[in-house]
Amino acid sequence: MTQHLSLAAARALHLAAQGLLTPPRKKAVKADVLAAIERMALLQIDTIQVVARSPYLVLFSRLGAYDPTWLEQTLAEGAIYEYWAHEACFVPTQDYGLLRHRMLDPSGMGWKFSARWMETHRKDIEALLAHIRAHGPVRSADFERKREGQSAGKGTGWWDWKPEKRHLEVLFTTGRLMVAERRNFQRVYDLAERVLPDWDDRRDLPTAEAAQTQMVRRSCKALGLVKAGWVADYYRLKRGKYDAALHTLADAGELLPVRVEGWKHDAFVHADLVPWLTQAEAGELSSTVNTLLSPFDPVVWDRKRAVELFDFDYRLECYTPAEKRKYGYFVLPILSRGKLVGRLDAKAHRKQGVFEVKALYLEPGLRTSQRLIGDIALAVRRCADWHGTPTISVGHAPEAVAAVLTATA
Repeated sequence: MTQHLSLAAARALHLAAQGLLTPPRKKAVKADVLAAIERMALLQIDTIQVVARSPYLVLFSRLGAYDPTWLEQTLAEGAIYEYWAHEACFVPTQDYGLLRHRMLDPSGMGWKFSARWMETHRKDIEALLAHIRAHGPVRSADFERKREGQSAGKGTGWWDWKPEKRHLEVLFTTGRLMVAERRNFQRVYDLAERVLPDWDDRRDLPTAEAAQTQMVRRSCKALGLVKAGWVADYYRLKRGKYDAALHTLADAGELLPVRVEGWKHDAFVHADLVPWLTQAEAGELSSTVNTLLSPFDPVVWDRKRAVELFDFDYRLECYTPAEKRKYGYFVLPILSRGKLVGRLDAKAHRKQGVFEVKALYLEPGLRTSQRLIGDIALAVRRCADWHGTPTISVGHAPEAVAAVLTATA
């Protein structure tokens, strides 16, 4: 029998699957980092650090205050690896086989791979591999920049990469090199066979079809509640119709069909969420989390899904010219008790110990209350404290919110 859910219940199920149903009940430990990544299936990587770099912030949203070095330690220990999934992501190493086919046939990887570059520079690339084999892991920074007509110095963007960095990236995309660790967030590359010595393609590689089915499964479990139109985005699978795949998983008992108020399309809930689904249908499931989200958080990285599920039209504006931005460079969605209630344009001035609230916007038509204002202020305060920036300065913000933020600063 198909179960019926309110939109609020659907949101709660999604947040439950993402680890955002209830605040942490105990102080985070290192093992929680891997557990959170396994729950989400993917942790997207981005280097912008106006506040914290995105992967650290995504984990903070779920774990509360924790030691960011645990992420690098988890990578160095081999429990997670890096590759192109949704975009560049940390992925549980147990799922290495799911993305291995992209490495073996990188022709569809777009700008991430250039067959022409590989062919043109084959001799230099093989020499680089020989150097790593003989002398150990390398960073891009280990190679001095030398460009014709230009003195050594800092580049201006990906199009200005020195040849060795391009070589490393191509070798990474083809799976011949892996990221063995990060130092100051810089990739350290080593031979794949040294990073994953126990992997054997002939023995361990699933078929491409089996890998895709498993990625669909992982997407469904990570999202909790899914529609066919949401499935491809999570792992950047080929666009197409996934209705049949979802119905097949439902026939196998892995997904449960549900109807969500206001939706015309079929929806499904992962079977692992049955206890929460029962509560949700009874109207007894709700998120009590108040936190700030990264722009690259799975909850908001699919703009269409964020609109359908949360009525939240979110666009990251860091790539938009300053004069055309509506909210700011690196705006953080504000999650409060199951709703996306606002956006925060912030900057952490770590040396000065100041967390700058450049602007805080509440969603149009939102009914404000003292509880909501207090929840938002507490979310900002916790994030500021975790950054080691205990002083909060407020620029543009609703008067009532600004008053509470400055009072708690």
